[in-house]
Amino acid sequence: MTIYFYTKSDCSLCDEGFETLRILQNKHHFSIEKRDIYTQDEWLEKYQIRIPVIETEDGIVLDEGIISFNHLEEKINHLFSI
Repeated sequence: MTIYFYTKSDCSLCDEGFETLRILQNKHHFSIEKRDIYTQDEWLEKYQIRIPVIETEDGIVLDEGIISFNHLEEKINHLFSI
C-alpha cells in the first residue's frame, strides 16, 4: 500500500506531519510517496490551503492540516484491519 503525503517546501506543519507518518510506518508496512503540490496544478488547486494532506491510493483523506498522531493511527489501524 502507498500513502500519499501532499506537502510543500518550508512547511513546519508538513515536517511534523511527515515524522508522525514515518513513526506509524514502522508499525505498519506501507510506502510513503511525498508529493510537492507545486509540481502539479491539480494538486496545488486542491490542497493549497489544506497541506499537509495524507491520502490513500483510493483517495481517502486520512488527515490534513495539523496532523494528530492518535487520529492518524486510528485511521491507519482501520485500513490494515480491513
